[in-house]
Amino acid sequence: MSAGWRTLRRGDERDLTILRIREDLVADPAGRPHPRVIISAPDWVHVLALTSEGQAVLVRQFRAGIHADTLEFPGGMVDQGETPAEAAARELAEETGFVAGRWMALGTCHPNAALQENCLHTFLAQDCRRTSAPRLDAGEDVRVELVPAASLRARVAAGEITHGLVLASLFQADVRGVLR
Repeated sequence: MSAGWRTLRRGDERDLTILRIREDLVADPAGRPHPRVIISAPDWVHVLALTSEGQAVLVRQFRAGIHADTLEFPGGMVDQGETPAEAAARELAEETGFVAGRWMALGTCHPNAALQENCLHTFLAQDCRRTSAPRLDAGEDVRVELVPAASLRARVAAGEITHGLVLASLFQADVRGVLR
């Protein structure tokens, strides 16, 4: 903790398979107690995958939280014992059947620092080419879409890309000049 905050009591965790939830009791710098909900989850990865022809490899999938499809970057959870870079390559291949010729880390962010302990790691995958069919997990409904990389900003402006973490990853790519 920082700036005088401290944990008074760590709550019991409820394991929900892809995440765990607990309620901690923390004290502010004056010693006043405050309950806080904490979500523990594995780190996540996003991949901005680009073909040598200037196409972005995106996925469209159903998201239960909004009961609608979203247009996103390929990505997912970092498995135990796996580095974020290894997870990025695995997720790209599993969700899309594409592999990359070159990789670059674009950055890391905290998806929701108020509640979550994990990070999102974003990678740029260049010179991507399809080498196989996607290998989806049970319960995944992912459809690959190739779109001109130059159209990504316009798709955000048009409301076609709305997933907050995809927007954060796009910003990381933009500040590094990837989309210019």
